[in-house]
Amino acid sequence: MSDFTEHPLRKELSEEVHARPYGLLKAPVRVAHLAVLSGEGGVDDDNKHIALLCKAFNVPEPASDARHYSGVLNSSDECELRMKWERHTEFSSYTFYCSGDFDDPFAASVVDMLPADWLAKMPGEVLSATNLSLEGAETSEREFTDLADLFANNLVTGSAMRGGQALVWTDFRVHEDGFNRILVRDQGMNQRQGGRLIQRLLEVSAYRMMAMLAFPLARDVLPRVSQAEATLNELMDGMASSDGGEDERRVLKKLTALAADIESLSLKSNYRFSAANAYHALVKRRIEELREIRLDDVNEVRGLQPPGEFVTRRLAPAMETCRSAADRLEALAKRIGRASDLLRTRVDVALEEQNRDLLESMDRRAKVQLRLQETVEGLSVVAISYYLLGLISYTAKSVKAAGVPINADITTGLSLPIVIGIIWFGLRRLRRALSGSEDG
Repeated sequence: MSDFTEHPLRKELSEEVHARPYGLLKAPVRVAHLAVLSGEGGVDDDNKHIALLCKAFNVPEPASDARHYSGVLNSSDECELRMKWERHTEFSSYTFYCSGDFDDPFAASVVDMLPADWLAKMPGEVLSATNLSLEGAETSEREFTDLADLFANNLVTGSAMRGGQALVWTDFRVHEDGFNRILVRDQGMNQRQGGRLIQRLLEVSAYRMMAMLAFPLARDVLPRVSQAEATLNELMDGMASSDGGEDERRVLKKLTALAADIESLSLKSNYRFSAANAYHALVKRRIEELREIRLDDVNEVRGLQPPGEFVTRRLAPAMETCRSAADRLEALAKRIGRASDLLRTRVDVALEEQNRDLLESMDRRAKVQLRLQETVEGLSVVAISYYLLGLISYTAKSVKAAGVPINADITTGLSLPIVIGIIWFGLRRLRRALSGSEDG
């Protein structure tokens, strides 16, 4: 080992490039491919299921945390049975190869060699199932009528691929055995080229179906989006003609409910629409890598539509529908957000105006209360002075009765301005002290 400090994920990330190798295939060989949707959390169940198959054939099992596996299950003079398992984000792909001569490419499927109960208990739901046969050019002299019989007289698409090194036919139909059918004729490929071609054809088949999962959802979402758009327009028209107050609060309540509904719809569909875009991009890339040539250009059967063109012409509109649904849903959510912000602003402005009026009213009441308080203070000075002068009068009379030469009436009269001044000054000091305490 070198002296540098290695990142703990370096080896894992480096090995990821080699995680899904193509097989080495040479005609004749039959292939069965299954794409099974088991969800993002299904990797453990898939791994355990592969381990059961390995036990049934008495071959080494994959590691408990493995995400891909390949190996020979059984070998005989008639057929060498191999398998490859790959774990993707939300589905697993199972590919089984049987190398050996065959007369009818689709008379039987390679999966018939597997334990029936193992296939029945496979975790998840099969979304794509394909039987593919790779035959040599020297062993096949089929005409177009023979090809039609192989595909149950369905409309067949076909083209030359890899610059003419292979001829490919398929009808993109699910046949009575539950499998699609692809026939490949080797026109001079080596093992590596054959393996890459077969892998790309199978990936187009699987990724196409994974992408199409979003189409039914888009058809369900679009009417709900249209209804929500109409509801939003009605609410906006009502808001434009609203006089404020209770009407605006009612509209805001409806907008909030509409926003919650759209947000819920976005959460349910956002992942599937994003995944569809990713799968669609993979399909387009794999079709480009097939390097198709029309059969008209290689003097084969004329008039057949190339499989890549067939997929593109039918998959692209569905993906545009999904993209339109996702874009409209996102745009609607933004419009609802803007409308809610605008309405909240109007409600806030109305509340501020109400608060301003309330404060002005409170200010007027405070002023009136202050005047009343000043009036009460004046009356209080008079009342307190009256009682205090009464006490002074009684005191002066008592002193006079005790023999002191004093005039009680004159004493009371002279005390009047002094008492009023003292009481007025005292109440003023008290009010100032209380006001200072409240301010503090």
